[in-house]
Amino acid sequence: MHEYSVCFVCTGNICRSPMAEAVFRARIAEAGLDGEVVTSSAGTGGWHAGDPADPRTAALLEETGYELDHVAQQFRRDGFADHDLVVALDEGHARELRAMAPSPGDEAKIRLLRGYDPTAAEDDGFGFDVPDPYYGGPEGFEECLRLVEAAMSGLIAEVAAALEQRAGDRGASGSGASAPGGAGSRDDSTGRPLVGEHNSTGEHP
Repeated sequence: MHEYSVCFVCTGNICRSPMAEAVFRARIAEAGLDGEVVTSSAGTGGWHAGDPADPRTAALLEETGYELDHVAQQFRRDGFADHDLVVALDEGHARELRAMAPSPGDEAKIRLLRGYDPTAAEDDGFGFDVPDPYYGGPEGFEECLRLVEAAMSGLIAEVAAALEQRAGDRGASGSGASAPGGAGSRDDSTGRPLVGEHNSTGEHP
């Protein structure tokens, strides 16, 4: 049985979140955690449900050696029960997810991907968002991949720590550990917010 589930969420689940899912899957394999962690992705909207990833995302992932087998889906309110972390690609998605969360415990699962990037800052041109590349050219997708990759080490570290804590709790008392941190919490290594309260960039339908 898998120990830990991470779901990445963007707008339509065809550009940014499938990219994050593919990169994360590769990183958990590299870390030797692929038997303990599962990952998926979804969109806040259902416009593209049933579609494959955007061809530009698929081409870039193939070119850079990442594997992706993807069918878009919409994130639903009851999806919180299936995941330990729900990772938003921008702050608009984080706000939508917070509004959707059935309980404070579910809201505490929400993270902002760039909150794990030690180089992320309000004045770096992106804030804490991974910008939507949908309406642009290939360079936007390349930039998206760069930002996604930069956040992965911090995310993997949190997941590994959660797994270790969970194993320790089971050994000590048989009780499970809850998701670390919470809405508005900060990455211990950077002090930056994991879920912010800033304005979102524009999003495509």
